[in-house]
Amino acid sequence: MANSVVLEPAQLPRKLRTLAQCVAASAVLALLTCFGFVLQVNLLTIGLLYLLLVVAAASLFGFWQASLISLLAVACLDYFFTQPLFHFYMTDPQEMVALGAFEITTIVISRLSAKELRSSRRAVAHRAEMEQLYELSRSSLLLDLRQPQGPQLAVLIHRIFNARAVALFDVNLSRQDRMGDWDAGEEDLAKECYLRDASQDDASNQTWQRILRAGPGSVGALVVRGKLSSLVVDALASLAAIAMDRHKWFDKEERTETAKTGEQLRATVMDALAHEFKTPLTAVQTASSGLLELGGLTEPQRDLVTLIDGEAVRLNKLCTQLLKAAKLEAKQVGLDTADVRVADLVYDVLAGHPVEAGRNTVNVAVDDPSLTVRADRELLAMILAQYIDNARKYSTTGSLIEIAARASHTEVLFSVHNFGSMIRIEDRERIFERFYRSQELKDAVPGTGIGLSVARKAAEAHHGHVWVISDDKEGTTFFLSLPMDARRML
Repeated sequence: MANSVVLEPAQLPRKLRTLAQCVAASAVLALLTCFGFVLQVNLLTIGLLYLLLVVAAASLFGFWQASLISLLAVACLDYFFTQPLFHFYMTDPQEMVALGAFEITTIVISRLSAKELRSSRRAVAHRAEMEQLYELSRSSLLLDLRQPQGPQLAVLIHRIFNARAVALFDVNLSRQDRMGDWDAGEEDLAKECYLRDASQDDASNQTWQRILRAGPGSVGALVVRGKLSSLVVDALASLAAIAMDRHKWFDKEERTETAKTGEQLRATVMDALAHEFKTPLTAVQTASSGLLELGGLTEPQRDLVTLIDGEAVRLNKLCTQLLKAAKLEAKQVGLDTADVRVADLVYDVLAGHPVEAGRNTVNVAVDDPSLTVRADRELLAMILAQYIDNARKYSTTGSLIEIAARASHTEVLFSVHNFGSMIRIEDRERIFERFYRSQELKDAVPGTGIGLSVARKAAEAHHGHVWVISDDKEGTTFFLSLPMDARRML
């Protein structure tokens, strides 16, 4: 089979266009030559006309087309307008000067024209890219934030920028989305880019890899294959990172709102039940106490009635805590503030909530016996009682429980310290949420997860704060800080 030259589809129109330009310029040259010869135009005039034609060819067509026309123009000058006519003699210096002038003009004009053409094309391409980026930024604002952003962004980038292939890796969702044609072995290209934590460009196959950064960290990676500039890909990566970051925060906010709604519903139900339980519990407690007072019970009967009475008291206390928490949450508790002597309060709380004999020893350290704080005595006693009860339940048998209070210039700091179960870092804030209990301890020690949440609300009502620190070696310490002059929260 004979070898044949096959032209690429893009090459064929370009060659035809160049040929057509040369033919058109040659035709104009022929007309000028005919016009000049018939009218007997002098050499200077026809030379200027030829020069204008060379300038026009260089401006409109390019260097090679203008060079061809300049050679043909010098040949026409020599053949038709210089003596002897109808002969080619390139001996006259004027002809050499004309040829040189035509060529210099061709080079200068073609270069200026090419530069202007490139600038114009760059401007047009830049404008098109800006329009595409604007369309993408506008469309990204309309994305459904309840759905993953990867598939939506991949479709937008593929459509707007006419990319051959797009891949996005979202680290928050641990998923990779692809669009377009990818070769075998490139299924995880975006994920590999993220794990490598480095952007990369491959101009040979027009593949651009970018890390998607939002704030101090990265949210994923973008890989685009297509005829794009590096600056456009950088802008694409920024827009994709913003969209993914918006989705992450929207998802967090929605989960928080859902949890808050669920918590409110649960709290409402529990508060309603607490109200309903109050009356029958009071009746049960009254009846059990009455039976104990009347006497005449056998030993097993007395034990059972004593158990009923104790559990009724505990349930009644739980209902009181729930109702108190509801009022504090709704800011319906009016603080009955007065100057409270701290040392007296601590000893009164210990008297009302004694630690089991033989289980723990208690040490009270109040720096100033005359130390006072302006607060609601009942609520402050409730916070301390909760702290002491927690220390008693979670401390190691035989260990020391330390209760301390000291003053600074602006606040009074209470602390209850014990040695026992450690509280994990991730639980140290959450244990003050209503109904929350640490996973490691909720089955080991009975509880409801209400007491600490009430303590926090009571502290906030005084413009105070509660927190805890915990360590295997140093033990666990619950803190309460109150302003020296606590006022009702407005």
